[in-house]
Parts: sequence; C-alpha cells; structure tokens
Amino acid sequence: MIENFLAGTTALFGDPITILIFVFGVIGGMLFGAIPGVSMLTLAAILLPFSAGLEPAQGVMLFAVIYCTGTYGGAITAILFNIPGAPENAPTAFDGYPMTKQGRAGKAVGAAVLCSAIGGTASALLMMAATEPLAQWAIRNIGPPEIFALVFFGLAVASSVGGNTIWKGWMSVLLGLLVATVGQDPVGGINRYNFGMTDLAAGIAFVPAILGFFAVSEIFIQAEKRAFGKYNAPKLDVNFPTFLELWRYKIAVVRSILVGFFCGILPGIGATLAAFMGYGEAVRWSKDKESFGKGNLEGVISSETANNAATGAAMIPLLALGLPGGALTAIMVAVFQFHDMEPGPLVFYNSPELIWVVFAAMFYANVSILFIGLIETKTILQLLRIPFHFLAPMILMLASIGSYIGRGLVLDVMVMFLAGMIGFLLRRSGYSIPGIVLGIILGKIGEQNFAQGMQMVHYDLITYLSRPICLILIVAGAITLGTGVYKALASNRTKAKPE
Repeated sequence: MIENFLAGTTALFGDPITILIFVFGVIGGMLFGAIPGVSMLTLAAILLPFSAGLEPAQGVMLFAVIYCTGTYGGAITAILFNIPGAPENAPTAFDGYPMTKQGRAGKAVGAAVLCSAIGGTASALLMMAATEPLAQWAIRNIGPPEIFALVFFGLAVASSVGGNTIWKGWMSVLLGLLVATVGQDPVGGINRYNFGMTDLAAGIAFVPAILGFFAVSEIFIQAEKRAFGKYNAPKLDVNFPTFLELWRYKIAVVRSILVGFFCGILPGIGATLAAFMGYGEAVRWSKDKESFGKGNLEGVISSETANNAATGAAMIPLLALGLPGGALTAIMVAVFQFHDMEPGPLVFYNSPELIWVVFAAMFYANVSILFIGLIETKTILQLLRIPFHFLAPMILMLASIGSYIGRGLVLDVMVMFLAGMIGFLLRRSGYSIPGIVLGIILGKIGEQNFAQGMQMVHYDLITYLSRPICLILIVAGAITLGTGVYKALASNRTKAKPE
C-alpha cells in the first residue's frame, strides 16, 4: 500500500499539468462549496464536458478533489450566515450559527476546518487500505431494508434537536416528512400533493427548501429584531479553538469518522446521511443534550468530521463495484466512460496507476483543507463586518440564484420564499428548523428504501425484520423514541408538582 501510495504521489506531483489541475480542483471545490446554492455539483457539471480532453487519471482525480474540498466549503456559510452550502452541511448550521451569534465564529470555523481535514484524511487512509473487502461486505449485508432502518434510527435520535420541547421537535420532523411526500409515489409513480402542478411531480427540491428555512427565515428574524431595536450584529471573532479544547472531543471525532465512513460506503447515500447520523450520534451520547442547537461545539465537530469522512468511503463502491455512492461519484462514472473505461474491480488490474493517483490526490486534498482553510478563514470572517442592511439583500440575491439554478424553475424560488415565511413563523413558536430539514432530506431516502425493501421480501414484514442489522437499528430507534417520551412525561410531572 505504501509503495503504491508513493507511486501515486510521484505521478501526481511529477507533471506540472496534473499539479495545476489538482490546485484548481482544491480551490474550485472550496469556492463553489461556500457559495450558497451553487454547490460542488454545479462546478462538476460545468467541467464534465472538458474532462474528455484530459488524461483518464487527471479527469477522475479532478472530480475526486472537488468532492473532498467542496464538502468542506459549504460549512463556512453554514456557520457564518446560517446558509448551508449543500445538504451535507445543514447539521453544521444547527450549532455553528448560534456560535456566530454568541461571538464564537472563529472557534466554529476553526473546528470545521480542522475536523474536515481529519475526517477526510482518515477516510482517505481507510479507503486505500480497505476498498475492495469493505465494498464486498457492504454489498452483501446492506440493502434497502438496512438503509431504511438507519434513516429511522437517525430520525429518532435527532428529532428532539432545536425545539423548545421534545413534542415540538417531533412535530417539526413530521412536518419535514410530510413535505418529503410531495411528488411521485416511489412504487406506483402516482402524483401526490402536487396540486396539479407538473413542476412539483419531482417533489420539493432540497436546496430551495434548505435556503428558505435557514437563510430567508433568518433574514426575517433579524429584520424583525432590527425593526424593534433588538438587533445585535454578530461579533467578529478570529480566535481559533486551542488543541486542548479540541482534544476534549477526541471520542466524538473518532465516532464521527466511523459513522461517516460507514454511511459513505452505502451506494446512493453519501455525505448527507453521514452528516445527520454523525450529529445524531453526538446528541445521543452527550450528557448535555439540551445544549445542542444552541451553540455546542461538538455539534459542528461531529457533522463536519462525518460528512468529510464519507468522501473517501463513497469512492469504495464506485471503484470496487462500479456503483456510485452519491451524486458527484455518479458524475465520475461519466468521466470513466468518456475514456472508454468502466469503474469496477477490473480497474485495479487494468489501470492501477489511475487508482493510486486518485487515492493520493484525495489524501493531499484533505490535508490542504487544513492549510488553505486556515489561511482563508481570517479573510472570510471579515464578512461579518458588513452591515445588515447591505448583507441581507446580498444573501437573498445569492439564495434566489442558488434556488433557480438547480432546475431552472421559478417555482423553486417561490418555494424558497414560502419556506422562509413558514420557517420564520415556526421559529417564533419554538419549533425546530433542523428537525424540518432532517425530515425533508431523510424522508425521501427512507421512503424510497422502505418501498424497495418491502418489494424485496414480497411485502412480508416478518421477513423484513428478520434481517439482523435492520432489526437492531429499528429496535434501537424505538427504544430511543420510548426513552424520549418517558423523559418528557417525567419532566412534565416534575414541573406540575410545585404548581
């Protein structure tokens, strides 16, 4: 492995053109990841036709590097402005933005930079060591029933984050799940809740909903405070967390690496579920669950470590089995095909030099996040000095462009503003915006996999639950829900006694 890695490193940095492509991928991924609504997928789609003119190793390497740095880039705006650059950065905003409002933006961004680098680098090392055996195990043991159970468990764990009460937290998740049902039924293809609008047949897009619930609702909240003289500009803070501060969360980092890597291996899931699961596990194991959603550094650390740990793992099903692990790895399949190649086990035998150039590039891309991220962070933090009456129109303009550019539909811009108004009212009432977004994103994944799983077992629920991993996750989720209900009822009784 070491010899192959050194050979890949030599091939990567031995050619000036390859070095330029690598640097372009690192910087381009970060920039496009940090622009609200214009994600690394936008950059990948723009560059796809041009990859045909590159060498096979250069083309695949470029997209792999964009994947690594683009996943980190979205954390910056999530923390500073409550605008996740992509769905996998949504959990970062849960605690990152409250930290900005508390004057701890530097600590949040610094933790995101460091943990993104750690998670991605660890994932790259695991990817090099275990691509083929892990992919074969996952494909044998993990199917739609297990993925549904994983989603159910994630919803159960994180459902109470951000709400004033556990009941409002669950109601928020259920609202998100209801929004996720808009579109076509995954089994029969029947339109649901589209009100006769053909543009809604594909459902509510993630990006407009996220931008609406986070960015637009936040602007409404801050505008209301400004109107009543209660607005306080975020404090500029460039004090990064110390080594001792981060060392306190070493267990959370290791746990999130494992969670992110496991989720990344699952074909079609990728970094989004990894981020929510990493955040959910942080909540589950914490002794201070109530602090999450209010500025807990562990929330930022867990989500950013997990989503970057999924990047290397998502390459495993692609390279070992030819199955894309997410949207960007699906684009990489087209890059292989441009050069008359098919991703899969034969690539290891026919083009081992390509594999190890890609592995080396992903390793160094994640390391570069640490250095380039820390350098650019102090500059980016200066954005907090911009007055609100200048900043708000800029955010609305970028959010509108980001909502429209995905599918080219004015409807998506309307959805964004509607979500912003609903989010504004729900936040005033103590409901959980993270819970709604959690339900929207994981709801579609869960429903699709539940339908596929039931078809696999011919709609026999006993057979469905006889799969060990599936049963364990569903039982764990049910226990989590039951424990939450018990604690909520006990808390209500405790409060009622003095009265």
